[in-house]
Amino acid sequence: MPIASSFGTTTDDTEVQLFTLTNAHGVQVSISNYGGIITRLLVPDKAGQLGDVVLGFDNVSGYQSPEYLKAGPYFGALIGRYGNRIGKGKFMLDGKTYTLATNNGENHLHGGKKGFDKVVWQAQPGTSADGQILKLTYRSPDGEEGYPGNLNVTVVYTLTADDALTIDYTATTDKATPVNLTNHAYFNLRGQGDILGHEVTIPADRYTVVDAGLIPTGELRPVKNTSFDFTTPHPIGARIGQVPGGYDHNWVLNNPAGLHLAAQVYEPTTGRTMEVRTTEPGIQFYTGNFLDGSLAGKGGQVYRKHAGFCLETQHFPDSPNQPSFPSTILRPGEVFKSTTIYQFGTRS
Repeated sequence: MPIASSFGTTTDDTEVQLFTLTNAHGVQVSISNYGGIITRLLVPDKAGQLGDVVLGFDNVSGYQSPEYLKAGPYFGALIGRYGNRIGKGKFMLDGKTYTLATNNGENHLHGGKKGFDKVVWQAQPGTSADGQILKLTYRSPDGEEGYPGNLNVTVVYTLTADDALTIDYTATTDKATPVNLTNHAYFNLRGQGDILGHEVTIPADRYTVVDAGLIPTGELRPVKNTSFDFTTPHPIGARIGQVPGGYDHNWVLNNPAGLHLAAQVYEPTTGRTMEVRTTEPGIQFYTGNFLDGSLAGKGGQVYRKHAGFCLETQHFPDSPNQPSFPSTILRPGEVFKSTTIYQFGTRS
């Protein structure tokens, strides 16, 4: 069974727990019921040495500090109701206009001012045939952050025997509502320093072009002969200078049916590898462009620009306002289901 421990107290005096899942290889993942946050993930390097490969804090106060809330990096958190951006914080659904918080310039980001990353989930640790699990549930009430419908959400984290972290998302609603759930873990397979030497592959021939506010224009542009072409492995730092601000874009995955490959990452110095598989049609690749050294995380480690990267499996940004994109609308009687697997390994 996962081990539960105290993770401190929130600013409104709610006791928060940390659940640590372990497998036979000593791989460990620690997850808080505050925001469903992955706070620590220990995986071996090519010499068998375990190292922490995610950014985060030692207790819940780190995720509630004024500096953290101002920076808003969403380290390791569950994101909802809608991961990524909704243009101008508005969308129309069944003839009615809904207005959401504009918490990212003039746009809505990651569920609003108090998204799923800032609520305390009900936690149920346990075991399954695949390994130790943590089941988290949350009922998002009708009107929360401007969204319609009571949304019942279940997220199950599983640490498997073969060193994979599986995240299964399920949701139901009593009114039609947009849903786009993801996890915002920042990875650094080296465990320290920047991530520019990590080699990334993304099996996507197109990406969603965005405007200055990072809202899609609707164009799906071919990656061929651009800095966005990761159909073959490239170090993150090789062409990042050609992308104003760095990578923070949605890639349109080539084979979106069923559970499919979304990304592969290799870190040469440690030999660590990570493979991402998902049922989602897109993936947001973000390179920690807004980290500026103002946050000190676990063990006092300072998180500077490019200290971690995110691979957020998702539907496309601003889908409620983009009729040509795959729909994110969940209706009563339907069940939202999504699975993402982060598979860890090594190569010499």
